[in-house]
Amino acid sequence: MVVIRFIFDSVREMFRGPREYWMWLLALSLVVLFGAWRYSEQITEGLVVTGMSDQVSWGFYISNFAFLVGIAAAAVLLVIPAYIFDRKDVKDVVLVGEGMAVAAVTMAILFVIVDLGRPDRLWHMIPGIGRFHWPVSLLAWDVLVLSVYFLLNLAIPFYVLYSRYRGKEPNFRLYFPFVVIAMFWAISIHTVTAFLFSANPARPFWHTALLGPRFIASAFASGPALIIITLQIIRKLTSYHVSQTVIDLLALIMTTALQISLFFVGAELFTDFYNEGAHAASIHYLFFGLGGFSSLKAWIWFALALNLTALVILMIHPLRQRTVMLNIACVMTFIGIWIEKGMGLVIPGFVPTPLGEIFEYAPTSVELSVAAGIWAFGILVFTLVAKAVIAIEQGKLSCPPEEQRYTL
Repeated sequence: MVVIRFIFDSVREMFRGPREYWMWLLALSLVVLFGAWRYSEQITEGLVVTGMSDQVSWGFYISNFAFLVGIAAAAVLLVIPAYIFDRKDVKDVVLVGEGMAVAAVTMAILFVIVDLGRPDRLWHMIPGIGRFHWPVSLLAWDVLVLSVYFLLNLAIPFYVLYSRYRGKEPNFRLYFPFVVIAMFWAISIHTVTAFLFSANPARPFWHTALLGPRFIASAFASGPALIIITLQIIRKLTSYHVSQTVIDLLALIMTTALQISLFFVGAELFTDFYNEGAHAASIHYLFFGLGGFSSLKAWIWFALALNLTALVILMIHPLRQRTVMLNIACVMTFIGIWIEKGMGLVIPGFVPTPLGEIFEYAPTSVELSVAAGIWAFGILVFTLVAKAVIAIEQGKLSCPPEEQRYTL
């Protein structure tokens, strides 16, 4: 069957390359193994080896989860111009963006799994076997939207690549409805994730209607930043054609999204500090410290400085047109939003507690090691997927002519 040959040839292509490529895979694999080893310590000893507690029950893992869901959603910024506006330059790289979405969702799910004290009890959420609690539970909604988005970003590229592997053009009318669903689903995955936080009335820091729009705006800034860097790396290391117009488009989107994101941050700061009350205790702790505790203050001011500096670079057209300056702005935006949306969002929601107690949190070496392993695994997944995608898109990987007439 041709589909079996397609899968076999794609996997073989993933593990074929020069020495530098194998060294890269080896380095990522070692980091993954190290993270898995530290995670085995967490499984053996329990969550006591992390910095989390009864008072701060979400930490570094959920911080990364919240950030990565946004990275996954940002793939829609390539999907829309490619399929809705029929831009050929974006179509050339849209499958790379969807591969990044697959890797990001994979990492997001892994961060949720390692955050659980007993991951073996995940079977309780399997419909028909356990109790999924849908549609009552927001967590069930989040599992649903992430799973469907993951499948959509697997199925659409699979069909497109399989058609090109067989030397045929994919039937646009056949897969376009799923593209439209994926576009709306991309917004839903980050919106539902925001609802997981904002639906907690006992946590005033999260309990705001602006959280969903903030999530989307920040995702549409950090996502393009990562895609721009990735496309430039692919263009430099391979012969795959990446048009500069795609990078210019993403840079413009990132500029607008970062402006909106920082405006939302300013609106939150004004609302909380203009008429400061007990509801503003968490944001006061985040930016200025509270009761002598201020472990996050340096981080959030650093993130704000990075985002503002990146915005200045992006808003000045001659600077944005310079590759070096654009890359600096992308790195600043990525790190700044990672801090703001991760540690700057998740942890302050727990400080102080509803009883007014202050318990500070800092990730332990176990959490940092496990997180590094998950990030390395996601990069490894993207590397392997991108390797096969590029080979098929360039026509270097295709089935023999005598088998192209078969449909399976």
